[in-house]
Amino acid sequence: MEIHKFGRLVREHWSAEKLAWLLRTVRTPACENLVGYSTSEPSIFKSGRLTPIKDLKLLVKDYAQIAKNALIILVNLSDDQEVLQHLAKDDAFLESLLLRITDGKYANANEIAMLLANLAKSDSTKRILTLTRATPKPLSTSSNAMDQLMDCFVKGAQGAYNKAADYDFLAYFFADIAKFPEGQTYFNTAQAYDSVIPLTKLTVFTEHASLIRRLGVASTLKNVSFSIPSHPLLLSSSAINVLPYVLLPLTGGEEYTDEDTNAMLPDLQLLPPDKEREKDNRILTTHLETLLLLTTTREGRDALRSAGCYPVVRETHLAIDDEEVQEGCDRLVQVLMRDEEGEGKEKDEDERIVEVL
Repeated sequence: MEIHKFGRLVREHWSAEKLAWLLRTVRTPACENLVGYSTSEPSIFKSGRLTPIKDLKLLVKDYAQIAKNALIILVNLSDDQEVLQHLAKDDAFLESLLLRITDGKYANANEIAMLLANLAKSDSTKRILTLTRATPKPLSTSSNAMDQLMDCFVKGAQGAYNKAADYDFLAYFFADIAKFPEGQTYFNTAQAYDSVIPLTKLTVFTEHASLIRRLGVASTLKNVSFSIPSHPLLLSSSAINVLPYVLLPLTGGEEYTDEDTNAMLPDLQLLPPDKEREKDNRILTTHLETLLLLTTTREGRDALRSAGCYPVVRETHLAIDDEEVQEGCDRLVQVLMRDEEGEGKEKDEDERIVEVL
């Protein structure tokens, strides 16, 4: 069927029955041409009690190009709450996605990662944290679905596991999972299959070449930091040790005084003059928000002061002409530079004693 004739056919027959017939009978041109309609006319896919959505879920199992277009359509449509909940609550569909994304030869793993990132906006998707399934060797030795996705992300960076995929969009999936208390617990807890805390696998990507990875990982760190009981683990150099990975993207090639340098973490000292600060202001703002969350407790504030956080934030404020970044710097500096309860009073009393003497 010629593409222009197919387009006319679609426009003239919006019913669920006709659309379902097109998807089932002329699958290749149907999926290819319906990608555009998934953004311009998304309502047509909700007809007949989501019959077209049900057909698209089946087409994910079809030939690579058909499946690719079906996945892209579902990614576009999953912004709709009704469609999102329909997809997210379907156990069989979730297993279908997991089966394919963990396959090192599957051509559309990136599109599945994108869809999973959208599905994570549904509360029902958090069941993946406790979901067990067949172990996809050699990718992973864990039967836990979340562990398997972590292994996809870590081992699959830049096509290392699947030549057709980089799994970058899983960073967005992790960020949304980290909004749930159960997700925060997962990221901060060493997993049985490798005895590693999952968050320590992500921190190394805060300066990765991929913007998607950097942004998703930064958001994951921020969302985990909303869990105040997790702060000791996040700050401990023998546990997650998050501060170097959050502060490094904030640093540029500035020269610091010896006093400032000596107060900094070893990872931040003597950086090369061509060290580049994170170029995306959204990521800079996210890291600043993470640091602010870590100042919730006295221990956290002391840790940031001891890490030489202030001079890094000061230079970021001077270097970046962006309102949100500068506001983030200002809020953080105000917290770090203020006197702790009782300290200011003692200082005032000492000054008065000197004056009397």
